[in-house]
Amino acid sequence: MGEHYDGLETRDPGQREAALFEALRAQITHARANTLYYAEALAAVDPAAITSRAALSALPVTRKSDLIAQQRDAPPFGGLLAVAAGSLPRIYQSPGPMYEPDGHDRDYWRFGRAAHAAGLRAGDIIHNTFSYHLTPAGRMVESGAHAVGAAVIPGGVGQTELQVRAIEHIRPRGYGGTPSFLKILLDKGRELGADTSSLTLGLVSGEALPPSLRRLLGDDYGVEVLQCYGTADLGLIAYESKALEGMIADEGVVLEIVEPGTGNLVAEGEVGEVVITTFSKEYPLVRFATGDLSAILPGPSPCGRTNVRIKGWMGRADQTAKVKGMFVHPAQIQDVARRHPEITKARLVIERTDNVDVMTLHCEAATDDPAFARKVAETVHAVCKVGGSVRLVEAGRLADDGKIIDDVRKFD
Repeated sequence: MGEHYDGLETRDPGQREAALFEALRAQITHARANTLYYAEALAAVDPAAITSRAALSALPVTRKSDLIAQQRDAPPFGGLLAVAAGSLPRIYQSPGPMYEPDGHDRDYWRFGRAAHAAGLRAGDIIHNTFSYHLTPAGRMVESGAHAVGAAVIPGGVGQTELQVRAIEHIRPRGYGGTPSFLKILLDKGRELGADTSSLTLGLVSGEALPPSLRRLLGDDYGVEVLQCYGTADLGLIAYESKALEGMIADEGVVLEIVEPGTGNLVAEGEVGEVVITTFSKEYPLVRFATGDLSAILPGPSPCGRTNVRIKGWMGRADQTAKVKGMFVHPAQIQDVARRHPEITKARLVIERTDNVDVMTLHCEAATDDPAFARKVAETVHAVCKVGGSVRLVEAGRLADDGKIIDDVRKFD
């Protein structure tokens, strides 16, 4: 491998579009024949007629926000799985709960392309701090590292001092995880007097990377970090190259930007919802609406890659938020409140302090007992898989604006 992962990245755009739509027609045929959901949703679709973006945009959208209910009604995959669940190598659970399959391909989530763009090469070692428990993020980065021939330290989350010592002793060149946890590890290493200077590149995801944090990691610690954008259901969607001009769509997806709540395409440069079609044979998602907002950038990347570029993550089209790499849904906050009858109204406020996401659940409750607040905080962690504090307030104090999650984070 040279500067580019493979020849697909520098194809003529017309050649790429023709190849994608040939594969897309086969994928639609496969999805209709092998999944209960698409047998119904695409019953009236003639796959041979899907020859353009306009034709694709007429197909129905499958919404990520509907998956929780779909999977509850038709467990475990809502009729979207094209193989027997028992034939899968792994089944994951993300907050919601939502279930995602692993496939048998060596790099099922296609993260090798992002790892290569970030600078990881054969013979390198990457310290991977994404979770290996229930959620697939750890496996996603690990399989991508293996695809480029790199070794992996499966650090997972937590145990900061132990992870710092592992970095000091094993001397990995790469880091995988959220950018905020990278800063936490590097700060802890400095506090302990540990040598973490082997880390020079980072493949980060799961949360926003503000320019100030990117500069701090580079200037203060010598770690060049590049972002990638992916989800547990879709795998890699887009990734940064060293040109640092937008995020380049993965070669294994069809990426569309549509009006939020519809399947209608927006004009180039206009902000809309990211909709993705993948070519997974196990989990053939067709026009899958992520709930994330972005916009198309004009022209190819200066790095020579010719695929579509997006501006990156620009917010959510709904109230769902991603905190420390984990999605938090309004239904989860309602579930927390239901488990504690003392709570009459709840509102999750998400802020950012010192480049770290902070969650506070504001509860109108008939008590101000600190022990009760701690009990609610334990429920928040159990339901959402990410911790937060609880603030008890008097009845009538919370705004009556329909918001269950209020994300007030600002990224410079």
